Amino acid sequence: MLSFRPHLVRSLGIPVLTVFLALSFSQASAEPSNLQPYDNNPVLAVVEGEPIILDDLKTQEIHGVMVQLHQMQELALKEKILERLSEKHPEMKLTQIPLPDRDDITRFYQSTPTVRELGTLEKMEGEIREYLRKVSRTSYIEDRYQMAIKKGWAKVYLQPPLEFKLKAEIKTAKLWFEGDDGRSRRIFLLEYSDFQCPFCKRVQGTLDRLREKYGKEVQFGYRHFPLDFHKGAKFMAESVECARDQDRFWEFQKILYEHSSTIERTNIYPYAKKAGVMNLRQFRTCVQERKYKNRVLNDFRDGIKLGIQGTPTFILGTFDPDTRTVSGDFMSGAVSEEKFSQVIEKYLSISRAEVHLPR
Repeated sequence: MLSFRPHLVRSLGIPVLTVFLALSFSQASAEPSNLQPYDNNPVLAVVEGEPIILDDLKTQEIHGVMVQLHQMQELALKEKILERLSEKHPEMKLTQIPLPDRDDITRFYQSTPTVRELGTLEKMEGEIREYLRKVSRTSYIEDRYQMAIKKGWAKVYLQPPLEFKLKAEIKTAKLWFEGDDGRSRRIFLLEYSDFQCPFCKRVQGTLDRLREKYGKEVQFGYRHFPLDFHKGAKFMAESVECARDQDRFWEFQKILYEHSSTIERTNIYPYAKKAGVMNLRQFRTCVQERKYKNRVLNDFRDGIKLGIQGTPTFILGTFDPDTRTVSGDFMSGAVSEEKFSQVIEKYLSISRAEVHLPR
């Protein structure tokens, strides 16, 4: 499926990438008799007898670059394996990759609403053709690579970077489940979003379904990350905090996403009333005086410290009620329900195992 997602990745520079490439492929130049299995967390230095390993250097930014680099390495490795094998096994050659035709492009365009939103078929044809060509090539390589592995023609040692756990403070996040409902939720999904981000809007339905499915075991929290180039995003974030004063945060949040392209400072009050805000005078004063300017700003600053560069971004993992922190996976973009569920199930399994450990 074609995915038009914004990737706001800040470059770390060629020297850093060169180091990672050198680390990842350091065994490739050795003689066959000296080959060692790939190590994705090597010792980089020893200081007064104490080693510094690659994971000691990790930040979310570095981890993101390492994941991207691994994906490039993995594809290059598969192609190299097939290239070597094609000398003895002609079926491994990459010369028979089917190319997309006009019918393929038309079917893809008609079945992908997000692509239709970007323009006409004539306008999008070139991008779709290139995307389908890449998908076809990747699929073709993967099929033959798996065949080679099953037949025992190749043994692969390349491994992805070790998981990177990020710890994020909850602070003033708005919680979906509040009050004492008798449930102790050990898993937390913390969201950083922008009301004028189309991908933030799209993922709200996914989050609603996750709350219905995992509401007994997972807590959900919302913090603000209004981007500077989205005019009105800060105003909307401050406004929903004003609605929070009257216990109408989630109702107003939904309306703001539904009408993000039409809501302005001058017409926001009818929408607040529709969300159930009863004391409009109090709400108006709160908005005009920018009562929650600092709360929104602090959310944004905390997001920057975590390494967030775009929206929506999620931290999904285990929750520590004593420190009010969530420690887990860093995810960004319009994440699919399937992907969320996989990560949630992973942490639920860990949590259930911990509960049954002998004391």
